[in-house]
Amino acid sequence: MGIERIVRKPMKGNRSRDTEPELAVRRRLHAAGLRYRVDYRPVPTINRRADIVFTRQRVAVFIDGCFWHGCPIHFVASRTNAEYWEPKIARNIERDAQTDELLREHGWTTARFWSHEQPDSVAAAVQAVVAPAERTEDAQPAESGKEFRADCHKHCCSCV
Repeated sequence: MGIERIVRKPMKGNRSRDTEPELAVRRRLHAAGLRYRVDYRPVPTINRRADIVFTRQRVAVFIDGCFWHGCPIHFVASRTNAEYWEPKIARNIERDAQTDELLREHGWTTARFWSHEQPDSVAAAVQAVVAPAERTEDAQPAESGKEFRADCHKHCCSCV
């Protein structure tokens, strides 16, 4: 069995959508009566996808994996092939911040959570962000261009 096959099998298990934390949050949001799009581009001209998107309220939700997005609590740098992984994770963190900025520029609110956070608290926080946008939707455009992160850390620049 070649090294490519040994590496490929575990990597295929790393899902880009429908992860357990994502599904748990989505179940709670759906049970609360919220409807959303999954793995969707909030702005079609920008090649970035959010995990959960509330299109009318212009809220994009990201549930970031601790390894892939450099969680300050749980991230442990790989000792194997570190010269590849260190810049890879740094690029992911940089791209997350850039995505938040691009979406803000287009009038979207972003909400980022770590995959280790409790689904109930994530769902409650998402509802808190989406509900005000729903209430003001008919009266006036929702206040946009905000970023929300439950645990405010290094690549969150304007928490609400």
